Amino acid sequence: MAIIRNEALHKQVAAAMRQSIAAGEWPPGTQLPTETDLAEKYGVSRPTVRLAVAALRSEGQLDVKQGRGTFVRPTVHGPTGTLDRTVTTQGSTYSTPTDTWFGHAEEPTVYRTRTDAITAPLLEMDQDELMLGCDRLLTDPTGGGRVLHRLLLPMERIEATPLAQQPAATPAEAYATLAAAGHDIAWRERVTARIPQPDEREALKLSEAAVLLVTHRTTYDRTTGNPLILEETRLGAETAALTYAIEARPAEAAH
Repeated sequence: MAIIRNEALHKQVAAAMRQSIAAGEWPPGTQLPTETDLAEKYGVSRPTVRLAVAALRSEGQLDVKQGRGTFVRPTVHGPTGTLDRTVTTQGSTYSTPTDTWFGHAEEPTVYRTRTDAITAPLLEMDQDELMLGCDRLLTDPTGGGRVLHRLLLPMERIEATPLAQQPAATPAEAYATLAAAGHDIAWRERVTARIPQPDEREALKLSEAAVLLVTHRTTYDRTTGNPLILEETRLGAETAALTYAIEARPAEAAH
């Protein structure tokens, strides 16, 4: 490798490795040579190779598998799965396209929590208000999709409903419970993105370069406009997409 003056050495090694990957010298799934072999190949030290590998890992081109080595990641050409965000109703029954996912979820974790700087505005409440929370790791029964789902139930909004005693309800069950309590329910949703935390990356099996999609769905009373419950969904953006059905609404009914 020809050394270029005034450019960090590890960046030059990373560029050479990037070119080797692009040229097919190391196809997707290939295990890279050892640090010692790479250092000899490029005429640099092992710490320099380590920095170059770290740079390619941060780009999502390499994966390090503990105890096995470093591998070239498959090229991602867009989402391999979609999460349909529609809600349908038939009489008093509500359903969502991910209802079956809850049957393949890990055991739900129910706990007490309080509104914070993120959840309080979405629920139109003050911070530090009491809520019940229910967390689940969902898996797609037809594929490898994984989603972290959180249901947040403000006590002052649900204490007169069965949700106060049954916080581990699925979203469809929660919607039906709110409707049975006399609410004319509707939904609004916000989508943001951020870098996943280590525990989220591990649970969702994300690469080090993955971005996390975070949706906050608020179920509210259409008549009063009051938010009732909040759902948070977290999934990897590199392999999953969100899809929505959009319908035109009369101007006077829009929020």
